[in-house]
Amino acid sequence: MTTAVEERVRRDELAAFLRSRRERITPEQVGLPTAGRRRTPGLRREEVAQLAGVGVTWYTWLEQGRDINASEQVLAAISRTLKLDPHEHKHLFTLAGAPEPAFEKECNSISTTVLTMMEKLEPYPVVVRNARCDLLAYNRGYTWLMGEVDSIPFEDRNTLVQCLTNPEWQARMLDWESNVPRVVAKFRAAMAEHVAEPAWKSLVKRLKAESPLFAQLWTQHDVNAEPIQCKRYLHPEVGLLKFNFTYLYFGRHSEITLSAYTPDDEETAAKLPKSFRP
Repeated sequence: MTTAVEERVRRDELAAFLRSRRERITPEQVGLPTAGRRRTPGLRREEVAQLAGVGVTWYTWLEQGRDINASEQVLAAISRTLKLDPHEHKHLFTLAGAPEPAFEKECNSISTTVLTMMEKLEPYPVVVRNARCDLLAYNRGYTWLMGEVDSIPFEDRNTLVQCLTNPEWQARMLDWESNVPRVVAKFRAAMAEHVAEPAWKSLVKRLKAESPLFAQLWTQHDVNAEPIQCKRYLHPEVGLLKFNFTYLYFGRHSEITLSAYTPDDEETAAKLPKSFRP
């Protein structure tokens, strides 16, 4: 059990960490105008609060080390606003006394055995996801198919987010518009087990704000648990690709799924890369 002194130290450390990360972000990085002279570097507190969707007074108290609690949803929004990397993101949750986000725990649970198997399946694309559609692991075949996944911010590595907001992914997924209703219906069915969890509610709120198509589909309350078995892709270098899907589940009651993409025809198989650089 932590003492009052330890709690005070933790809150002070959180305050200092937030200030240091706020001061390194320029207005241009978050799409804000730069008119007028700024007395301090980086963003203002009110700008962080506005971008994260929290009250200015509340965020100021957080930066002052006041004895207040922050939800996982709010911490995730602050992390996105301050563009924290995975290590900083985890550090923020630790300092705030919040549990580690579920998808990070799941990332850590991917064993070296599974990663080795994914590598051995190359050049076939293979990806591991949870029910929330977070990308937990992927091989080089998947990166070749979908683009530089490593360059996507850690908190944005979610297939729903990318399919609905990333034009590059939409260009590569030929049938994305016709498949999205089914994907959203599957996501809603999965959310029945997580309706009160901040991470799920935060994702829904974000998708409603950023994707009119998702907002429209979400109001229909359709549910569907059947996975899509075949998809078409348009690769910028080799053209049309057709893949069948095999799904492997991590245990009887696990929500983590490994999806292996196998060519649907000989033409697709011939277009896959023969090897990857080490």
